[in-house]
Amino acid sequence: MEHVIEIDHLTKNYGKNRGVEDVSLTVDKGDIFGFLGPNGAGKSTTIRSMLGFLKFKSGSIRILGMDSVKDHEEILKNVGYMPSEAWFYMTMKVSDAIKYAADIRKLDCSEEAAMLCERLKVDTNRKIKELSLGNRKKVSIVCAMQHKPKLFVFDEPTSGLDPLMQKTFFELIEEYVNKGTTCLLSTHVLSEVNKYCKHAAIMREGRLTMLDSPKIDDDEFLNYYL
Repeated sequence: MEHVIEIDHLTKNYGKNRGVEDVSLTVDKGDIFGFLGPNGAGKSTTIRSMLGFLKFKSGSIRILGMDSVKDHEEILKNVGYMPSEAWFYMTMKVSDAIKYAADIRKLDCSEEAAMLCERLKVDTNRKIKELSLGNRKKVSIVCAMQHKPKLFVFDEPTSGLDPLMQKTFFELIEEYVNKGTTCLLSTHVLSEVNKYCKHAAIMREGRLTMLDSPKIDDDEFLNYYL
């Protein structure tokens, strides 16, 4: 099986503050991989190290067969990343923000973006500053998906989305994965992992525990947290 993500003994410290310690993880092509853990567990630090946004102390990371440090720019061309914070230029129109994300990649994503906006009920005529958190999240999803990347990396994507939009979001993920995309889903929502993920791991206090199965009950889930 082809590994899309290979993390080998990743360690990243923030001085006296905890980062991540000796994290090793592989994600296979076509997987929807659940990356569970409470806030502050180290999920975002791991993701930002993967994408070359953070320098790490030791270990190695390969994404789509490329080195996360040396091939940072090429990796980002093939990844759809949605950070936990949906930040945009607040005075921009939604349509301009989506086009800007495509223009950075020097791609015409207008057809795919139109499909995504229709499915997610995105009003492209409004300004970003007029949107609720949930609607900004939907714009961020469109920006991450519109170039049809080989790998999705979503960091807490469903917070702020209503249940119908959450369902639509996961339907879209499954459609892309069926066409060959891989997805890393960082979340603290157990039900999402149980329902949609093929494999999963839990981060706790900067360390990672692989799960034999993503189907775990609430009591077992709490045991990993405590």
